[in-house]
Amino acid sequence: MPRGSKDKYTDKQKRMAEHIEESYEDKGVSTKEAERRAWATVNKETGGGKKKGGSGRKKST
Repeated sequence: MPRGSKDKYTDKQKRMAEHIEESYEDKGVSTKEAERRAWATVNKETGGGKKKGGSGRKKST
Protein backbone atom coordinates (compact mmCIF):
# COMPACT_ATOMS: atom_id res chain seq x y z
CA MET A 1 0.00 0.00 0.00
CA PRO A 2 1.52 3.35 -0.99
CA ARG A 3 2.17 5.94 1.66
CA GLY A 4 -0.79 8.28 2.20
CA SER A 5 -3.39 5.75 1.06
CA LYS A 6 -6.59 5.81 3.13
CA ASP A 7 -7.72 2.30 2.10
CA LYS A 8 -7.18 0.84 5.57
CA TYR A 9 -9.58 3.26 7.28
CA THR A 10 -13.21 2.44 8.06
CA ASP A 11 -16.05 4.41 6.47
CA LYS A 12 -16.75 5.95 9.87
CA GLN A 13 -13.14 7.17 10.17
CA LYS A 14 -13.29 8.64 6.65
CA ARG A 15 -16.52 10.51 7.44
CA MET A 16 -15.02 11.74 10.70
CA ALA A 17 -11.95 13.11 8.89
CA GLU A 18 -14.15 14.79 6.28
CA HIS A 19 -16.19 16.61 8.93
CA ILE A 20 -13.09 17.67 10.85
CA GLU A 21 -11.48 18.91 7.63
CA GLU A 22 -14.55 20.99 6.75
CA SER A 23 -14.49 22.50 10.24
CA TYR A 24 -10.87 23.58 9.85
CA GLU A 25 -11.56 25.03 6.40
CA ASP A 26 -14.46 27.06 7.85
CA LYS A 27 -11.95 28.53 10.31
CA GLY A 28 -9.72 29.68 7.42
CA VAL A 29 -7.10 26.91 7.43
CA SER A 30 -5.76 25.93 3.98
CA THR A 31 -7.20 22.80 2.35
CA LYS A 32 -3.94 20.84 2.53
CA GLU A 33 -3.32 21.75 6.19
CA ALA A 34 -6.95 21.05 7.10
CA GLU A 35 -6.68 17.55 5.61
CA ARG A 36 -3.40 16.87 7.46
CA ARG A 37 -4.87 18.00 10.78
CA ALA A 38 -8.08 16.04 10.23
CA TRP A 39 -6.27 12.74 9.65
CA ALA A 40 -3.93 13.40 12.57
CA THR A 41 -7.00 13.89 14.78
CA VAL A 42 -8.65 10.70 13.50
CA ASN A 43 -5.43 8.73 14.12
CA LYS A 44 -5.13 10.10 17.65
CA GLU A 45 -8.75 9.41 18.58
CA THR A 46 -9.19 6.00 16.93
CA GLY A 47 -5.70 4.56 16.81
CA GLY A 48 -5.36 4.69 13.01
CA GLY A 49 -6.65 2.39 10.28
CA LYS A 50 -7.69 -1.26 10.41
CA LYS A 51 -4.94 -3.51 11.70
CA LYS A 52 -4.04 -6.98 10.51
CA GLY A 53 -4.49 -9.47 13.30
CA GLY A 54 -2.95 -12.77 14.23
CA SER A 55 0.73 -12.02 13.85
CA GLY A 56 1.58 -11.64 17.54
CA ARG A 57 2.42 -14.17 20.20
CA LYS A 58 -0.37 -15.97 21.97
CA LYS A 59 -1.02 -15.26 25.63
CA SER A 60 -0.14 -18.05 27.98
CA THR A 61 -2.89 -19.39 30.23
